[in-house]
Amino acid sequence: MPTASEDSRVALVVEDDEDMRSLIEFILSTQGFHVLTAGSGTAGVDAVRDHDPDLVTLDLGLPGIDGIEACRRIREISDAYVVMITARDDEVEKLIGLETGADDYLSKPFSPRELNARVNAMFRRPRRGPGSPVPAPPTAPPAPGHEVLRHGAITVDVDGRRAFLDDTEVALTRTEFDLLTELMRTPARVWTREALLRSVWDTEWATDTHLVEVHIGNLRRKLGEGRGAPRLIRTVRGVGYRMEQVG
Repeated sequence: MPTASEDSRVALVVEDDEDMRSLIEFILSTQGFHVLTAGSGTAGVDAVRDHDPDLVTLDLGLPGIDGIEACRRIREISDAYVVMITARDDEVEKLIGLETGADDYLSKPFSPRELNARVNAMFRRPRRGPGSPVPAPPTAPPAPGHEVLRHGAITVDVDGRRAFLDDTEVALTRTEFDLLTELMRTPARVWTREALLRSVWDTEWATDTHLVEVHIGNLRRKLGEGRGAPRLIRTVRGVGYRMEQVG
C-alpha cells in the first residue's frame, strides 16, 4: 500500500465488493483523504495496525471475519472513526455493529453527499491523536486547569478527553465520550433523542434515533449499571434522557 504524507488524513476502506470499494475510495479522495483499501476483515485489521488511519469504513458482510468482529479487533488497537456500511435490512445487526464501538452506520445504497456529510460531522469532533488506543486506567486524576465536569461518581476531564468513575478511568469511544459530556454539561436537562443527534452527531443525516439508544446503552454498561452500581443516566419515558439526580 502507498504511504501517506505526514499532513494528510488517512482513510481505510474495508469492502469486498470492488465497485463499492472504488466508489467509497473516490468519494473520500475528493475530501482530501489518502485512501487505503482492504478486501477482507482480516486484511482490514492488519491495515489499521500498520497504517493507523483516521477513518475506517467497514462493510458488515465481509469474507473471513465479518465487519462486527473486525470492528471489535480494530477498537482494541485504534481510536479511528469507524463507519459501518451494510446492505442488510436488519436493524439488529446494525445495532450490534454500533455496540462494538462503531461511531455511525450507513445503509446501501447511499449518496456521496450523505457519506461526505457524516464524515465531515465526525471530523469536527476531537480525536485523541495518531495511534492512540483505548486508554488504560490512569495513575493520576484529571490535570488542573482543564474543564472538569462532576456528577456523583462520574468525573469528566473535557480538555483531556478522559472520563472517570470514582478513581478508575472508563474506556469510552469518542462518540460515547461526547454523549456523556453533553449530558453532564446540563445534568438537569431532559435531552430528546433528536436533540442529542443534532448536538453530538452534528449532521442533518443523523436521523436514526437508534444511534442514541445504542450509545446510551453502551455508556450505561461501561458505567457499571446492571452490576449493582446506581443508575447514572435516567430514561425519561416518551421524551429522552438526563443525568440521574444525586445528593
